[in-house]
Parts: sequence; C-alpha cells; structure tokens
Amino acid sequence: MTRPLAQPSPTHTAAAPRRGAFALLPALALLLGAVTLVALASGRYPLNATDVLRFFASAAGAPSLDPERHDLLYNLLVEIRLPRVLAAILVGAALAVSGAAFQGVFRNPLVSPNLLGVLSGAAFGAAAGMLLGGSWLLVQVSAFACGLAAVAIAVTIARTFGQGSLIMLILGGIVSGALFAALLSLVKYVADPYNELPAIIIWLMGSLASVHIRDVLWVSLPMGLAIVALCAAGRWLDALAMGDDEARSLGVPVGTVRYMVIGCATLLGALTVSLAGMIGWVGLIVPHVARLLCGPGHALLLPASALLGASFLLAADLLARSLTGSEIPIGIVTELLGIPVFLLVLHRARNGWGR
Repeated sequence: MTRPLAQPSPTHTAAAPRRGAFALLPALALLLGAVTLVALASGRYPLNATDVLRFFASAAGAPSLDPERHDLLYNLLVEIRLPRVLAAILVGAALAVSGAAFQGVFRNPLVSPNLLGVLSGAAFGAAAGMLLGGSWLLVQVSAFACGLAAVAIAVTIARTFGQGSLIMLILGGIVSGALFAALLSLVKYVADPYNELPAIIIWLMGSLASVHIRDVLWVSLPMGLAIVALCAAGRWLDALAMGDDEARSLGVPVGTVRYMVIGCATLLGALTVSLAGMIGWVGLIVPHVARLLCGPGHALLLPASALLGASFLLAADLLARSLTGSEIPIGIVTELLGIPVFLLVLHRARNGWGR
C-alpha cells in the first residue's frame, strides 16, 4: 500500500522551518543595518551615528547640513567608506549564499565555494593579470575568466569520465583546483620579488582597501541576480536533498537545477575573488550558523545566509582596519574568526552529523 501524497516524509519534516524562523530575516536585516552604520561611522576619523544618519537624510531631501560639514562628510562617507562597505556586503553575501548552495546541491555540510576550483582559478587569473601589466580591468577580467574556466574543466572531467555524476564532479573539482594552484605557484615563482610578488601575495590574502565605486558597480548587477536566483531555487534544493529519484518524481528537472545552481554559485565565487581577493571560511561557516538559527530548509537558509554573511564580513573588515595602526588583510581576520566559530558549530551540530 502506497503512502498518501499528503503525508509528509521524514525529509519534509526535517526541512520544515524552526519555530520563529520567519522572524529571523527581519532581525538579520536589522543586524546588517546596525553593523553598516557602525562601519560607516568608524575609522581614523570617527563619526557619531547621528552624523551619518543626518548626512544621508540630507541627501534624501531633509534640511541640508552646513556646506563645510557636508563636504567633509561626503568625502568620508561617500568617497572613502561607502564603496568599501558596499563591497563587504556584496562579497559576504555572495560567499555565504554560494557556500550554502554548494552544500545543498552536493548534500555535504563540509563543502565550500572552492569545491570545484573556482577560487583557485580566479586567484591564478588575477595573479597572472598582475604579472602581465596589472591594470584594473585586466586583473578583474582575468580573475573572472579563469574562475569560470576552472569550473568548466571540472565539469568536463565529470562528463567525460563519469557521465556528470556528483562524485566525478567533486573529483574533477579537485583536479582543476590542483591545476590552478600549481599555475599560481608558477606565477609567484616567476614574478619580480621586489614589486610584483609582494602585490600578488597581499592581494591573495584578501583586502577591500583599494575597492573603488566603479568596482562595486561592475559586480553589483551580476552578483545581485545570481544571489536572487539561488534564493529562488530554495524549494528545488530541498527536493534535491531527498535524492535525485524522489526529486524527479516531484517534477524537479534535477540536471538543469543542479547545473544552474553550480553556475550561479561559480559566478559569485569568481566575482568575489576578482573584487576582493581570496577570503576564506565565510562560505563554509556562515551557512552552518544560519542553519542552526533557521533550520535546513533552503527557502529560508539561503536569504538568511546572505544577510548573515554580509554582516560577518562587514564586521571582519571593520576589525581589519581598526585593530592596529596598519590594516590587516581581511582574509587573515576571517580565518582567525572562522576557526572558533566553526568549532562552536561542530560542538552544536556533531550529533546530527554523526547519525
């Protein structure tokens, strides 16, 4: 006797949102707003939160500030701090959403955005662009193109040797990542040790110090579209979590959804590296924290990860430029913050993983 369709399976029950989870997104949005306000007000020339709010209120049509004060705030907030804050929000959200999407599509909680070699490929592309001339456009385009090429190699290997199976896709990503890691080492070996090599190494540590508003504008549209597309695919990812056969029985085009999710997550990973360099741990730990807060259902998990990842990276960037007199690369800060957070997540989630 077959089970009635209306009866939920254990998998459906596991994906149900936790009590109060729907109030989580407004809370995380408020958290992001508060962290953004603190980041805009903090720096070598600190401001009051009221100064920041009054400036943006005047830009929206409220009574204007004193012209001299307005010019000072415009220089600090719009020309210096705002591009960096927007870049941190975009990169944090993109890394967290791509990590959650990869973990969902591969049904593995230890998957990160670099699973298919996209970050290694983008890092090699950016380093090669610096070696060949170092112009902003060349570095950006080279990083983006090589990140996509790394994933294309992984997919080609999977289709050639395993008919596109998940395990062969993972193995193809390992091969692709190793290839571009070796090529990156070659670039560092031949680079000028006095000029080019230090710039490459510092860039690989991750930094938002040199982000310009044109960089943010260049990536904001594709990043935003990819994030929205992944969040919209949450129900499909829940179906994939039940297994390919059951997902197909529910009418989900498994192959199309899987490669659409991989394509959007790859696009996000390549763009983050082209904008801010290599920033680790965000795409691994933030989805776990979001999962503890709202449960495993991707319809809530993906937007929660985006908001939480944006807040996390914004706070990490604030620490990177505030802890010492000279700025610390943000990749170092995320690693130092990520290790204890991940240990805490392991402590909370070990029983569920061990089943």
